[in-house]
Formats: sequence, C-alpha cells, structure tokens
Amino acid sequence: MSVFQAIILGVLQGIAEFLPISSSGHLAVAQKLFGLNDVPLLFDVMLHLATLAAVILYFRKKIARLFVILFRWIFKNQKGNAFPSLQTQAFSATPSNGGSAPVTPPETDLLTGTDELGRKTILAVIFATVITGAMGIVTSKLIPEMPIKVTCAGFLFTACLLIFSSFWAKKHDRPLEAKGISIRQSLFIGFMQGIGTLPGISRSGSTIAGAQFAGVNRAAAGEFSFIVSIPAILGAFVLEAKDLGEVGSQIGALPVFCGCIASFAWGYLSLSILMKLIRKGKLEWFACYLIPLGILGLIFF
Repeated sequence: MSVFQAIILGVLQGIAEFLPISSSGHLAVAQKLFGLNDVPLLFDVMLHLATLAAVILYFRKKIARLFVILFRWIFKNQKGNAFPSLQTQAFSATPSNGGSAPVTPPETDLLTGTDELGRKTILAVIFATVITGAMGIVTSKLIPEMPIKVTCAGFLFTACLLIFSSFWAKKHDRPLEAKGISIRQSLFIGFMQGIGTLPGISRSGSTIAGAQFAGVNRAAAGEFSFIVSIPAILGAFVLEAKDLGEVGSQIGALPVFCGCIASFAWGYLSLSILMKLIRKGKLEWFACYLIPLGILGLIFF
C-alpha cells in the first residue's frame, strides 16, 4: 500500500465514520478499486482509532464530566456524599406556574447536566457496549467472508433506515425532558450499533436511528451515538491487536501514520457537520447518495 492510497483510505474513514454512510463499506469498496487484497482488518481498526481521537476531542467536556460523575458516584458510595452535586442552574429552575417540577431549557445537557443524568448515561453506555460487543464477536468472524455485493446491499439498507428514522423522528421526536437514557433504551441502541458492525451499514446511522426509535430525543441521540462508540472502537482494537505486527510488515509504518492523520483531521470536520445536521433532522439527505451508490455497486461488482 502506497502513502497516497493510505491517505485516501484515511480521508474516506474520517468522512464516512461520522456521516451515516458506513466507513467500513467505503473502505471495502476503495480497497477493491485499488486492488488491495488481504489488507489486515487491524488497519481499518487503526483508522477507526484515529477517528475515535476526534470524538474524544470534540466531546472532551462531556467525557470529562462523565468521569467526574463516575468518581463522585464511587466515592459517594464509599464515604457518603463527600462532593457537591453537579446540578446545573437549568435543572434547579421552577416553572412559571409556581409548580415544583424542574424545567429543561433547550440548552440543557441531557446526558451530563446533572449527576443523575450522568449516572444514567454511564449505565446506558455499559449496557449498550455489552450488547454490541457480543454481536461484534460474531460479525467479526463473518465479515472477511462476505462478498462486496453484501456491502453494497448494506448501503441500501442504511439508506432505508435513514429515511424511515427521519420521518419517525419528525413525527415522534420527544421534547427536551431531563429523563436520561433508560436501560431498555440502551439495550436497543446497543443492538442497533451491533448491526452497524456489518459492512455497508453505518454505525452512526443505525445507532442514531435506534435511539430515536427507542424514544430518545434527537439531539441526545446524536451525542450518545458518538459517546457509546468509544468503548466499541476500543473493543474492536483489542480483538484485532494480535495482528499489529502484520500491519507493520504488510503496509508499513509511514502509510499507517499518514492514513491515521488524515482520518483524524477529516473525522473531526465531518463530526462537526453531522452534529448540526442531526439537530436539524436532515439525515435522510444521505440516502440520496447511498441509494445510487448501492445500486451501482450491485451492478458493477
């Protein structure tokens, strides 16, 4: 693999990892077009790690708050309420009608705004990751044997999922309520993320759609989709880490480094764009790209 090819693959990974068009599917198609056979799966996972760094940078404040809440939760159980709560002013406000129920303005952080929401988010990430991990172990054994036509069919499946979930969200989108993500919702989100491990099926698209189907507010669904990707990508790296030496010998250190840098830079840019589109409810736009891509792939491959 040349440095140029590695950069192209890194750019594709960075763009497609966050935009709901399937990064694994685009990498498979690009490797096919480049004539790159027997590329170690760990190379794809390392590109995913680079985009993971973009996620951590973009959501660094939320991730830091989750760690603070986690440590406070642990120490509270051991020593009592030793630290003040992370309550925000938005949650301490009261309605204008004089009632006692808290209100939730649009700017409220629905995942980490309070200790209670943060604890629910942490548990949701754990349960979703367990489901995704179990499914990922199975799909990781099937992916190398799947023909490229399956990937192209996955593009069409993702397009249908985006269209249906967008219409569903516009009709059933929940108001900005500070309820957090329940265990039931997290299990379904984890299942949908597990489906997204298959080539051609977007992880971000399936996870966001799953969260919306489960009744999570659209804005919170987008944020949670990327936070829950962190342990999923790390888990995939651990499963494939045994092939680290093979990546260095077959591809070379410089192409891997250049591919990862390109993946990180373009990943951060595409993540910034996608978060704006999620809030506007425009994910179905990507179906206009995926449908002809899937059809052409089925014809020519």
